[in-house]
Amino acid sequence: MKFPRSQVPEASVELTPLIDVVFLLLIFFMVSTTFTRETQLTIDLPEAASDAPVSREQENIEVLISANGEYVINGRALVNSRAETVRLALEEVSAGDFELPLIISADATAAHQSVVTVMDVAGRMGFARMRITTVHRGE
Repeated sequence: MKFPRSQVPEASVELTPLIDVVFLLLIFFMVSTTFTRETQLTIDLPEAASDAPVSREQENIEVLISANGEYVINGRALVNSRAETVRLALEEVSAGDFELPLIISADATAAHQSVVTVMDVAGRMGFARMRITTVHRGE
C-alpha cells in the first residue's frame, strides 16, 4: 500500500515587512538629519607686545574702505562698490593665489555693510587669511 507523502512547505523569507522597515528607517533618518551649510571666515587678529609696528616684506592685498563706502584695492580705486566689481578686482590683484594675506582697513565711520561685503566676497573666493586693521588708542 502506498501512503501519500505530505508536501513539505518551501522555506521562504517574506521581504515585504523587511522593505517596510527599511523605508521607515529611511524616513526617520531623513527627518532627523539637519542639512546646514555653514561658512566660516578665519580672521587672524594681530598680537603685539609693544606699540612698535612690525615690518614684513611679505606680499599682501590691502583693501581700503572710505567713509562713504568706496573701495581701493592695492592703491587702485574701484569704479563702483558692487560685490562683483570687488570680486573681479581681487581676482586680478591676487592672480589666483588665495593664500595671500588680505588686509581690510576701513574708516571708523564706514558702513558695516561695506566691510561685510569685502569679507563675504573674499571668503567665497577662498581667502582664509584676513586681517582687519585698527589703530592703537593711547589712553
